[in-house]
Amino acid sequence: MNILVLNSGSSSVKFQIIETDLGRIEKDRDKRLARGVMERIGSHSLITFETEGQPRYRTAKPVKSHREAVDMILRWIISPESKIESIRSLSDIHAVGHRVVHGGEDFTKSVKITPDVIRGIEDNIELAPLHNPANLKGIKAVTELLGEQVPQVAVFDTAFHSTMPATSYLYGLPYQLYRRYKIRRYGFHGTSHRYIAYRYRQQLNETRENVNIISMHLGNGASVCAIHHGESIDTSMGFTPLEGLVMGTRAGDMDPSILEFLYHKEGFTFAEMDNLLNKRSGLLGISGLTHDMRELLEEEEENQDRRATLAIDMFCKRVRKYIGSYFVEMEGNVEAIVFTGGIGENAALVRERICNGLEAIGLKFDKK
Repeated sequence: MNILVLNSGSSSVKFQIIETDLGRIEKDRDKRLARGVMERIGSHSLITFETEGQPRYRTAKPVKSHREAVDMILRWIISPESKIESIRSLSDIHAVGHRVVHGGEDFTKSVKITPDVIRGIEDNIELAPLHNPANLKGIKAVTELLGEQVPQVAVFDTAFHSTMPATSYLYGLPYQLYRRYKIRRYGFHGTSHRYIAYRYRQQLNETRENVNIISMHLGNGASVCAIHHGESIDTSMGFTPLEGLVMGTRAGDMDPSILEFLYHKEGFTFAEMDNLLNKRSGLLGISGLTHDMRELLEEEEENQDRRATLAIDMFCKRVRKYIGSYFVEMEGNVEAIVFTGGIGENAALVRERICNGLEAIGLKFDKK
């Protein structure tokens, strides 16, 4: 069967076409047929489509809405230009999977989308006001364009972390605020951390219950997760993706009283402080140069830029801090630390700098 996977963001839609069946799933041999992204929806959109083994198709044109974007994606998929041999019409798309950012406490696993599920996603909009509405636009567009007979599934970023104990997910705030407003740690990147755990046990031929690892999704957004007996017991992101590590443009952990201080000193509004913490901080804010780790490493090597080095070192130290914390939380029962994400997979020097200094927990970095 052919599955369309959609990630509908606030101003973008990413997609993949996956060919799979029960046999492929059992052997982890799903086949990606095509992928693409439409950016800057609502203005002059940048479009990149690619079929496996074929040259990329790139163009730019005005795209007004998510529905128009999904319609354009579907038209390309079934067109001769895509060269996807197994898909000739919309009827050859058998199901659709949607990434949904926030499931709150309502959704602890992936679910088939029904009117009740849509209402549940809507109920969690206040927890993800930028993301859940965009996710719903993708669901609505698919329903209108493919019909209600095509099954759709919601996969929630927060679901994997629903196994965290209250000691991990509650904040030290008055308990009635949790009961009234569900203010708690939810965690994100759950689909990534879940897949890391799955691939780890598959590679080592282990059962789910024997997976005890610290997983690190390190990219422009970054998080760490303690996985004990195959379940998330703690993670660095919190009520929002702002908490935790120093990220590309996010500040990560900090003293909340700094916000009051800045209000009196700079007169920042709440919107301006939110923008400061989410868009102007992290690697970008520290270095004053860029949010891109690749560019910071180049600046450090070529120009010995002091602030580039500072940003990289702060990033690595914060990751080490969480590794150490989770090592203790898991009582030393950690079989591996696993890297993924753009930085985690591709920046060997960053992996080395993170691991250096972890000898105390029995980890010695091998450059070979």
